[in-house]
Amino acid sequence: MLTANGNKKVTGKERWLVTAWPGMGTVAVTAVVYLLSKLKVRQIDEFDARELFEVEEAEVEEGLLHAARLPRSRLFLAENAAPNRDIVVFLGEAQPPTGKFALSQKLITAARDLGVTRVFCFAGWVSDMKPSTLSRVHGVATDQNGLRDLRRQGVEVVSSGRISGLNGVLLAAAAEQGLPGVGLLGEMPGVAYQLPYPSAAAAVLRAFTAMAGMTLDLEELENYGRQMQEELSSAYQQALKALGGAQALEPEDEEASPPPAAEKPENLPGEDAGRIEELFAAAAQDRAKAFALKSELDRLGAFRQYEDRFLALFKGD
Repeated sequence: MLTANGNKKVTGKERWLVTAWPGMGTVAVTAVVYLLSKLKVRQIDEFDARELFEVEEAEVEEGLLHAARLPRSRLFLAENAAPNRDIVVFLGEAQPPTGKFALSQKLITAARDLGVTRVFCFAGWVSDMKPSTLSRVHGVATDQNGLRDLRRQGVEVVSSGRISGLNGVLLAAAAEQGLPGVGLLGEMPGVAYQLPYPSAAAAVLRAFTAMAGMTLDLEELENYGRQMQEELSSAYQQALKALGGAQALEPEDEEASPPPAAEKPENLPGEDAGRIEELFAAAAQDRAKAFALKSELDRLGAFRQYEDRFLALFKGD
């Protein structure tokens, strides 16, 4: 990892780290991408993928074979995102199959070098809520100050249990190094854990921005969430009718594993591909429009296909 002098913390300002990896409902990734699209950010660093992942397959394109692309893990910086506060964002395209604690320690070390004073993990929390109800936020903290902040914002503190994957391991690594950490878990229905659930991401961001003292317009994300809820609620009611009022699907446990990575998608039809290119052009001119592009990619099930190109929008100042 390289940390340029221009990325060092400015005296008198706090820096908070926000982290996200793919998981249930894409809650964390959706929330972080919304932050990236609405804040003035730039990419400041990247982990070496070969230190985190093994090359386990090869790809063939037009008869030529090459090693498959490894998932990328990037760091972004939003300076002055709130009064006297910068936000550092870490977005990983995948969780490594092994070495999660080693990765967490490495990330915490890099965060300290950047002057980070608090760590936040975003994730989804599966419950038996109906798709038509509002998402609540559950929270955990590594210190008493964090617990007080969660309660002050009306976040439901998790009294016991386990948090699997990097969302839990990173907070444990932060606590071990004396860096306070908070986990914000957006509630979502078990019948939808494999689908994007932006309402949970909006709930997480409402809690986070309140804690950070940030002003962030969530209207676009909330509208997207309502649209997805309406579609899911309609499908859920139809399924219940088809099953004679029985539960359409049993909700997964709160710590259910995230859905498996999708296979590489086929090329989009011409009309959809053209629309995506228009949205990329608009986002390149105005990054505030990047979330509209993300929403459309979600609708087409093509975000993974375009993820690298999408995140390249945030490289510059």
